Amino acid sequence: MTEEFTGRPGRGMGRGHRHHQESGHGRGRGRAGRSGRHSLLAVRLVEPAVLVLVAEEARHGYTLLEELEKLGLKDLHPSKVYRTLRMMEDDLWIVSDWDADETQGPPRRVYRLTEEGKDVLCFWQKRLEENQQVVENILTRLREQPEQ
Repeated sequence: MTEEFTGRPGRGMGRGHRHHQESGHGRGRGRAGRSGRHSLLAVRLVEPAVLVLVAEEARHGYTLLEELEKLGLKDLHPSKVYRTLRMMEDDLWIVSDWDADETQGPPRRVYRLTEEGKDVLCFWQKRLEENQQVVENILTRLREQPEQ
């Protein structure tokens, strides 16, 4: 692994800055899920989830959508995932190439993790591990509350 990543994922690192709206605040949130409401936590987890999936193997967008659903990130609008991919490519966390050989249909863009992306993924792993205990603490307290 390369030197530890010291920036903040999703907050204007590298060259890309157009993804600031993706925080789930203000315009551009759209609707997700059957209830028409976002889970801002799910939206925020798209970034580390995509990095994990692309670290496992090079993937195209449609496969990423399927794998995100398998991870439990359901009801995400595909545009959110594709915007995240563009942001990651702008920030040099991933690179993409056209792969015409894999399918009989039109060529598809295949995404691969870069060294910078590996650093970001390492950062995300540490943050997720730190926050795992916070989530457990909240769930424990919720379970201990008397039913109303």
